[in-house]
Parts: sequence; C-alpha cells; structure tokens
Amino acid sequence: MNEPWHQAVIAATGASAATKQIIIQPLWSGYGEIIRVKLRDANAATCIVKHIKPPVEKRHPRGWNSDYGHQRKLHSYQVEVAWYKDWSQHCDDNCRVPHCYTAGQFGNENILVLEDIDASGFPLRKNRLDATGALPCLSWLAHFHAKFLEQEPTKLWPTGTYWHLATRSDEFSAMRNGAIKQAAKKIDQRLDECHFKSVVHGDAKLENFCFSRDGQKVAAVDFQYVGGGCGMKDVVYFLGSCLDEIECERYQTSLLDHYFSSLKSALNTYQKKVDANALEREWRSLYSIAWTDFYRFLLGWMPTHSKINRYTQRLADEALQQLSHL
Repeated sequence: MNEPWHQAVIAATGASAATKQIIIQPLWSGYGEIIRVKLRDANAATCIVKHIKPPVEKRHPRGWNSDYGHQRKLHSYQVEVAWYKDWSQHCDDNCRVPHCYTAGQFGNENILVLEDIDASGFPLRKNRLDATGALPCLSWLAHFHAKFLEQEPTKLWPTGTYWHLATRSDEFSAMRNGAIKQAAKKIDQRLDECHFKSVVHGDAKLENFCFSRDGQKVAAVDFQYVGGGCGMKDVVYFLGSCLDEIECERYQTSLLDHYFSSLKSALNTYQKKVDANALEREWRSLYSIAWTDFYRFLLGWMPTHSKINRYTQRLADEALQQLSHL
C-alpha cells in the first residue's frame, strides 16, 4: 500500500493495518476524496481520511475554473489542516467536532485523519429539517460562537465563509449591475466592522451536520472556510440550507430567539466577560445584512438559485434600507 494516507493512518492511530473500506464522497471539483478506513489493533475500528489531491486539470462543475479559484481552494485545505491541528481540540460536547489523529502534508498531498463521527454516535445525515429539528444545530452554532468569541483567527481565514466578497471577485464581476452590487462593499464593511466577532464555521449548511439517532445532538464537519466574523453569517446560511422561504418567514423570530438564548447560556458556561445584551442587539441587527451578503454571492454565482426568493428579497430590501441610514 503506497498511498500517503496509509502511512499517516498507521502512524497516527497505532493500527497494525489500515484498509480502505468505502469512498464516502469525492471532494468538490475533483480535489480528492473522503474515505472510511478499517483499522486493525487500534482503539477505534474505523477512521475517516480526507485526502486532498488537487487535479492536474481544473474542472469546476459550474465552470468556475480560474487560477484564482484554484488557489482559494488550495488555501482552504491549508486552513482546514490548521483548524484541526490548532483549534479543534478546544471544542467540547456542546459544539462537537471529530477528533483529529493527524493533519498535515504528506508528500505533495494534504491528509486529515479524523475520528469516524458516525461510529461515535452521530450516524444520521438529513436533507430537510422543520423548525424544531433546526434547534440542535442552532445550539451548536451558539456554543461554537461563544467558545471562540473575541479570539483572533490565527492561521484561519481572517474573514470566514466561502462567499466572502474579497475572495469572490469572479462572481462579483459576473453580477448584473443593480442595488445589491452597488451596495456590496457597504454590506461587507458593515459585517467586517461589527464590534463583537468570533470564529465562524464558514460553511454551516445542513449537509455538514451529523445527527445522533434521536436527532437531539449534532456534530459538525468540513472546516475549509472557518475564520473570523459575525456569528450571523453561520446562522443565515444554515437556515437557508434547511428551511424554505415560508418556514424562514414564519419561524425567523422564534429561531433567532433560540439561538440567542443558547448563546447567552454558552457565554455564561465559558465565562466570557462580555455584554450579552449588547452582543444580541448588534448581531440581530445584522441578520438581514448577513443574509443579503450571501444573496450577493448567489447573484453572481448562480442567479437562478432557489434561495433567491421572496424572503431573500424582503431581507435585501430591509438591509438596503438599514444601510441608507448609516
């Protein structure tokens, strides 16, 4: 077995043998794969290997094949390695992430050897949630944001999320001229200048949450775009990934209430000396701004996307109105 991941797995887990069991999924645009590996004589029966091996020929599924985009993806994997090496061990059961056996460069490839989170009690994946089902994920996000509040995102993205304006020049250029494009820099600035900042997951869609069998506990994976910023970025992206426009409209207030209640509890748990009410006031006011920031990305990347709906447009109108008073 000459695969670089094989030697990394053996060294990190102490297994006497490691065998590729199944491909869980290929990485976006052909940049490698995530596999489950069977272990012999180790403390765990299996582990997960994220094997990053960039393709010789770039092939984005929607045709975004610029060298700039390629370099962004490569950096995202370097960030994920840094996250697992330097940050992930600070997460607890309230913001559960996989244990990292090892992470780094092996030969010319990046390899992450991770706990098999399915085997640790989080075997379910969901493609739809109702408002009640969304609550554990919002609690996870609240504890994550509280845990890393006011910490400098060293070795991570200075500004987290994969749709950040400064890293999406191709999509911005592709946007039709209009109110959102004209306001894009103001939207970005408003988020960047918020007083209360944390570390954000950066890709907190439903597909990146792993559920316990009863659906009451979650763990999160995929930290390529983790970095600094306002927690509302994660919240809006998560809600848009699992609820339709009618549900978002109907449950917006109750879902945000749950998130902020969980956030205040987490701030107390982690003994963060901040004005929790002031934090809530600021981040609530940025909800429509954060939603519109992602809307800006969609308008350039895929203007026919289903997330461009009446709810999104209402929040965009609200955000533009808010910005006009600044």
